[in-house]
Amino acid sequence: MRAVVQRVSRAEVRVEGRVVGEIGRGLLVLVGIAREDTAETGKVLAEKIAHLRVFDDEQGRMNRSLLETGGAALCVSQFTLYGDCRKGRRPSYDRAAPPEAAQALYDSFVVSLRALGVQVETGEFRALMEVELVNDGPVTLLLDSERIF
Repeated sequence: MRAVVQRVSRAEVRVEGRVVGEIGRGLLVLVGIAREDTAETGKVLAEKIAHLRVFDDEQGRMNRSLLETGGAALCVSQFTLYGDCRKGRRPSYDRAAPPEAAQALYDSFVVSLRALGVQVETGEFRALMEVELVNDGPVTLLLDSERIF
């Protein structure tokens, strides 16, 4: 799994003009699922995200996690995180999980994040979405399960 994690002061996702998920202060998490991912992969990634110390403490240092601040997460599935652009001009998505498997693992990831006590909003799987955010900092991190195990 791959996740692009952005600290936000607010974020929302729309489908066909209607808001399907929105948060105030927290993390926008764009999630890509690979063919070899498992529910355990999602659980480990969820724990990493919930405990990332990317929010300021009283001294202005990034020393507090999403759980400590009570912030929310807006999770949006994004298979294009597995786009391989090394050859030619058109990305290959061969490493991305097929939609049915990806949806089950994405849903499992969201359940894992909620089980940790995080308020989670989501986009709509396989929908054409518009994501709007105010990146706070900006703080943007790339997490890849191949590198956190």
